[in-house]
Amino acid sequence: MKYYLLIYHVVEDYIERRATFREEHLRLAGEAFKRGDLILGGALTEPTDKAVLIFHCRDRAVIEEFIRQDPYVLNGLVPKWEIRDWNVVIG
Repeated sequence: MKYYLLIYHVVEDYIERRATFREEHLRLAGEAFKRGDLILGGALTEPTDKAVLIFHCRDRAVIEEFIRQDPYVLNGLVPKWEIRDWNVVIG
């Protein structure tokens, strides 16, 4: 099991536009959390230009599947993302 950061780069009006898709996004995230794949997730503030989700899973394919299903991505709220391996040394 490895740690990964999923960094979402969100559109400028993300906060206003996310309401329509929020319930489905949170359901998807909740399922990943219950499986133990997703540890933490949320939007950065001041500015609200990114969101970060921390995964602890077997490989990147788990995260790639999450992205493929995420309504924020599918509906253009997240035009760019990056998956980064995270070498956790404390915690």
